[in-house]
Amino acid sequence: MEMRVNATRMQLLNLRRRLRMAQRGHKLLKDKRDELMRQFLEVVQASKELRTRVEELLAKAAGDLALAGAVTSRATLLEALLYPKQKLELEVQMGQIVSARVPRFRCRWGEEREKGGLYPYGLAETPPELDTALRTLAEALPLMVELAEKEKAAELLAEEVEKTRRRVNALEYVLIPQLTQAVRFITMKLDEAERGNLTRLMKLKEIVRGEKEA
Repeated sequence: MEMRVNATRMQLLNLRRRLRMAQRGHKLLKDKRDELMRQFLEVVQASKELRTRVEELLAKAAGDLALAGAVTSRATLLEALLYPKQKLELEVQMGQIVSARVPRFRCRWGEEREKGGLYPYGLAETPPELDTALRTLAEALPLMVELAEKEKAAELLAEEVEKTRRRVNALEYVLIPQLTQAVRFITMKLDEAERGNLTRLMKLKEIVRGEKEA
């Protein structure tokens, strides 16, 4: 798409100013895109490591629960876990990574955990594998919350990277070439007009000089 312009010096000054602004904006957006990408890769790497740890803990807890179920009836296990003693409070705030708004999850155990009340059942009535499974799940839960935070941050950062990339490309491949072409066109037209005026002046001088000599 070509830019229609009037070949005037005022228009040339305006276009040159717009071109400088577009070039400056292009550089700033490229820097922003690069920083967003760096932050995105860091979050993805941290998320990958955290997911591996969470999966290990969940697999361990599942194994312990399976062992507990092998030595205890299902009804006994369900009854032991029917009334949990612990509470976990989740606080959600919004933070920012470069220009992307991302959630911040913070979890806090209730007073029961501070008092050591981990198990909602009598230890004499349940197998030790159930105790181990609950401890493992208690360790995994905050990590799962952190993993959710990082995966959501990665998703939002990816959207911001794509949005910034489109803006960079629009400046680099559309607006800046259009402005450059328009500046070149007006400069060429003004140069042609100036050469034409100079030619007419020279001819006028020759005519005047010829009249004086006659």
